[in-house]
Amino acid sequence: MEEQITMPVKNNPTKVATKWALINALTAIIITYAFEFLNVDPNSPLKYLSYIPFIIFLFLTQKEFKDEIGGFMTFGEGFSAGFRYALFTGLIMALFIYLYCTVLSPAFFDKAIEASRVKMEESGKLSTEQIDKAMNISKKWGPLFAAFGTAVVYPIFGAIIGLIGAAIFKKERSAHDLIDDAIDPTV
Repeated sequence: MEEQITMPVKNNPTKVATKWALINALTAIIITYAFEFLNVDPNSPLKYLSYIPFIIFLFLTQKEFKDEIGGFMTFGEGFSAGFRYALFTGLIMALFIYLYCTVLSPAFFDKAIEASRVKMEESGKLSTEQIDKAMNISKKWGPLFAAFGTAVVYPIFGAIIGLIGAAIFKKERSAHDLIDDAIDPTV
């Protein structure tokens, strides 16, 4: 009878990253509707508050993945978990932003377009015809551009924060840990 050799299963951070991406998306949606309900100006610095849960959940993704794989994680594994979280969050939020601007709350999008019109008129750099043309393009393509921008910005921002988190949570096995594992393989 042949003895089968089993290879150790390499843990994949996708499950953990997806879970935290969904939690972050839900949090961001709640924040979005809270801002709309409270009539917060879309250009207010308060809009940056939504980055706080994003950063916290990215670190929680990396921490949970590290715990899931036995408390040891390489820098690359930590970065991979964080980047996947950011990528999944970006895709989910891009879908939400598009739906929010086109279906769920088009009035909010129209309000933002009108605020842009006022700023352009106040600057005096563009003619009325140029402003009207820019507004028509914004109304037609704005939700799609916003969704695309979201899908691109979240992974870039997440990659930067993921590098920081990977450096914080990195804990590679030492020679001592390898010897302990050889003595007690259940660790």
